[in-house]
Amino acid sequence: MGFTSYVKKTQLTQHTKMGHRHGILNGLDEKLEYSKNKPAFLHPSNRWTSVLTVKENNRAQHQAWSLWTLGSVRKIKILCFLFGLMVTVLIMASYILTREQKGLYLTASPYHLTVESHPAQLPLNLSFTTDYTVVREVVRSIVAKVEFSQRKVPDLREVREKEPDIFSAIPHKYLPHLKNPCWYEEFFGNITADPYGKNLYALYSKRFQAIYDYLCRAFPAHLHQHAGRLYRLRCLPFFYIIGQPKCGTTDLYDRLRLHPEVHFTTMKEPHWWTRKRFGIIRLSNGFHKPYPLNDYLDLFDQAANQIRDHLTSNSSKSHKKVNIIIGEASASTMWDNNAWIHFYDNGTDVEPPFLVQDFIHAVQPDARFIVMLRDPVERLYSDYLYFGMANKSVEDFHERVSESLHLFEGCLAERSIRSCIYNTTLNNLMPVRLQVGLYVIYLLDWLSVFSREQILILRLEDHAANRKITMRRVFEFLQLGPLTLQKEADITKSPASNTRRPANRNLGPMLSITNEILQSFYEPFNQRLAQVLRDPAFLWT
Repeated sequence: MGFTSYVKKTQLTQHTKMGHRHGILNGLDEKLEYSKNKPAFLHPSNRWTSVLTVKENNRAQHQAWSLWTLGSVRKIKILCFLFGLMVTVLIMASYILTREQKGLYLTASPYHLTVESHPAQLPLNLSFTTDYTVVREVVRSIVAKVEFSQRKVPDLREVREKEPDIFSAIPHKYLPHLKNPCWYEEFFGNITADPYGKNLYALYSKRFQAIYDYLCRAFPAHLHQHAGRLYRLRCLPFFYIIGQPKCGTTDLYDRLRLHPEVHFTTMKEPHWWTRKRFGIIRLSNGFHKPYPLNDYLDLFDQAANQIRDHLTSNSSKSHKKVNIIIGEASASTMWDNNAWIHFYDNGTDVEPPFLVQDFIHAVQPDARFIVMLRDPVERLYSDYLYFGMANKSVEDFHERVSESLHLFEGCLAERSIRSCIYNTTLNNLMPVRLQVGLYVIYLLDWLSVFSREQILILRLEDHAANRKITMRRVFEFLQLGPLTLQKEADITKSPASNTRRPANRNLGPMLSITNEILQSFYEPFNQRLAQVLRDPAFLWT
């Protein structure tokens, strides 16, 4: 089945079962369906049949036991002995068979399978050059198709028409005496009522309920009165930490929070631009009610209250500028556009006509962005260790990489590199997130609407080697005030955040063959990234 036919079949299932606007998780459903339809070599065992067999065996054993209990104690002892002997034999046989299965399994791409083709299950023995060559050929096939094309940037009018609720609520100009983009919004509600009672972030995030309780109590005191009307201060972030996952964004976030001029949202990763505004809470749970813009703006109220306090403490004649800035740190912002196929697809495009950055640029053309990157090979392994389920191993990681490469190759047989990177179905099918490490594709798309001066790009390797230099670059980029030596030491010398768990560290590094395969896969993308940034350090060689 070709990739196009596969996607059409998926979209038909979406329209039939869930409707066009309620099928974001079709990719996951497709993955389950794909798993059901895999040929025999992709299913070493039928677990459900095994469960039924065990149940029938247990039932038969139970009946046999009832007969024996009617006999003598001697028969009971014989039965126990035979049962124990059988269990011992089964355990030993399982152990021996497990030890013999030392190979890794190469799985063919589902886009290349037909009903007639049922190849045998062949283990990949790492000592055989022929098996290694198969994987190398897949990577060579992918690399040969890599082309860096420019995206078609939508017109600003089209962007505004696509999301009218956003642009009707946010003004074009902000308060002049604030460094951070803020404005006064008239408040029409009851000041004695809970202004956050219906906030979906508060409903789904019990950890932050205490913060919202505090904001609720402080709400009336932070309203601004003018000409008999009440106004609340609303803010957007001055800067965004937009990516990438498992590249040190949490550590950067924790250190920036220690700067006296920097505040963040009440939760680290709101994911509003990429997920919540579409009603995605978790990718495995389908669609929920979309989070309104006001719920997102509420996340900035704690920082807005601090700015409001500084405003009221300043003399009306001094007009001293308030230098407090707010940051937002959703690591999905740079790359996650998986919702486009359900909300912005016009039925003909194979690439998203609108990206997240188009809407942010239309609202905040002067916003600043920080990107933290690392060697994409190590990023992928760290991603697997962090998000993977139980029974993680270097062999399992290799199998997932192999399957993902086959899937990616199948997509590239019919589509462009940009189309595959933004293909929701493919992204949901791949067992590991290969696409997240293709940094240059995402960066070029962000540079299509924002200038290079608005995006600070850091390397985790440099940050780990010398945090003081990295943080000084960040402070300069955000135009923050000077710090005392003690305060700077507090920020730069604190232990690293969100490091690898001990259990994951015990697994050790990935297999050398997996590392070499991934290095070859990411190499052309790293080369282009180094050219764009004019920095050979981004080659990660």
